[in-house]
Amino acid sequence: MSHSGITLVLIMTIAVLAPLLAYGVSGRLPVPLVIFEILLGILVGPAVLDWARPSALVDGLSELGLTMLIFLAGYEIEFDKVRGDTLRRALWAWAAALVLGLATGILLGGGWTKGVFIGVALTSTALGTVLPVLRDAGDLHGRFGTVVMAFGAVGEFGPIIAMALLLSGRGAGESTALLAVFAALTAGAVLWALRPRPPWFSRVISRTLHSSGQFAVRFVFLLLALMLGASEALGLDVLLGAFAAGLVTRLVLAGAAPAYGPQILEKVEAVGFGFLVPVFFVVTGIEFDLDSLLDGGRSLLLLPVFLLLFLVVRGGPIWFLAPRDLGRKDRGGLVLYGSTALPLVVAITTIGVDDGAMTAGEAAALVGAGMLSVLLFPLLALKARAEAGKKALPAERGGGSEAW
Repeated sequence: MSHSGITLVLIMTIAVLAPLLAYGVSGRLPVPLVIFEILLGILVGPAVLDWARPSALVDGLSELGLTMLIFLAGYEIEFDKVRGDTLRRALWAWAAALVLGLATGILLGGGWTKGVFIGVALTSTALGTVLPVLRDAGDLHGRFGTVVMAFGAVGEFGPIIAMALLLSGRGAGESTALLAVFAALTAGAVLWALRPRPPWFSRVISRTLHSSGQFAVRFVFLLLALMLGASEALGLDVLLGAFAAGLVTRLVLAGAAPAYGPQILEKVEAVGFGFLVPVFFVVTGIEFDLDSLLDGGRSLLLLPVFLLLFLVVRGGPIWFLAPRDLGRKDRGGLVLYGSTALPLVVAITTIGVDDGAMTAGEAAALVGAGMLSVLLFPLLALKARAEAGKKALPAERGGGSEAW
């Protein structure tokens, strides 16, 4: 068997072992699944046992996994809830975090180029990682989950926009023009998604949902491919297309097949969380540069600094701009969930190292801090929510949903 084949077998073995380990310790400590996937990836990777190594095939599957993670995060956004005052607060909180992040990054990095990579990474939220934790805790569809979703969505989408504007290597005017074109294409896709679908569309979905045809699932992946193609054609990060595809797909299915939407999502999630997303997290562990982190004293010292900065840069503005109906414990939980970061940190640092703007040690410190945030912050948030008694939050003025 080729080395690529051995690596793929090891990755899928870890994908099977990780949920077993998470289930085994869940009674004592609810450790997020991705932690086991990343740590086991480090164990079998070049840094420890050297059984698994990156390859073109493995890297391609990993990129698909990241794309699927961002797509599913975009799909989870509930437009009827994420809007109004909560959305405005989320936008201002991220804008404040970007200013703080860029200033902090420039000071730490010693200049604009490195500072942009560090600063943008500090503003991200791992919404795709946080949502399963909220879902398992039963908080996803309540008021608290809605607030986390709003702040997390902006924390996921905002850095992608910032990457397109600040990290593309193009001028600000050209990047803004390309983003405007993509925004127009996305708006057109949304308008198309809101139009009533012909009767045959729903009939084909219902008749093929449990057959080999799987029309709805194939249609979802066609929408994803189209949005990815549009973003790539414009020279933008494909993650922007993946997030937009998730938004559009939810609107299409809600209008065309509302009765079958949850079943379709289950099938798409099975592909994502059952195969592609675990590959991304395991490969993150395999490619983690542990030697650079441990060999350099500065890199190791930066790890706790970055972990603290996730809370200060991203969490600080969230604390001050959180909706007023959140109690102190809920506000603390929101800060912790909002400061959880990893997938975009991996993407941003990979670009930084490839461009020569960041050292391998600095990238490892940032990714390591992101890994610790995924391990610690959701656990602390769950504890804070438990101490708060998971009290139901009152609806905002104007009824159960917010007004524009």
